[in-house]
Amino acid sequence: MKIDRLGILLKQKQKLFHTGDLALLWGISNNSTLYTTISRYIKKKILFPIHKGLYSVVLPDELNSYTLGIGFLHRFAYISCETILVKAGIIMQNIYPITLVSDVSRSFVLYNKMYLCRKLKLEYLHNTVGILESDGILTAVVERAIADLLYFNPHYHFDNKDRVDWDKVKFIRKEIGYDSG
Repeated sequence: MKIDRLGILLKQKQKLFHTGDLALLWGISNNSTLYTTISRYIKKKILFPIHKGLYSVVLPDELNSYTLGIGFLHRFAYISCETILVKAGIIMQNIYPITLVSDVSRSFVLYNKMYLCRKLKLEYLHNTVGILESDGILTAVVERAIADLLYFNPHYHFDNKDRVDWDKVKFIRKEIGYDSG
């Protein structure tokens, strides 16, 4: 029985796949078969290589930059800190890297976009207070982003403090446990 690998791939909601995801999706356990299939799909422009072991079914410049960064990390992560605060007008200067929070500290560049991933202790990372999900992307609300940033840098300067609900920041910090650690 022949498996419709293309049909299986194109029915997926997600656009980014790691090599292991493709092996699981297609039910391929033989690495040679897997890499041959991936290579053929790249030549046919069905898959586009993003980075070693990371592929997309759409052109890389069509990918959401948040999805791309989190997909590259290939672990639990969310958008937070400066990225959220610049967008909300709390920080006025341009901060170029997209800021992620995960269980690793790393910086990287993908398709001319800079990413900075800050490492957060697991006990805090998996506390989802103040984190929302939209289109598969986890994003901190403004107050969680401030709480995270103050965890990493307690003396951080915020340009537009009047736009912040400081009681909510205090509540989130307490709920996460930042104030007790």
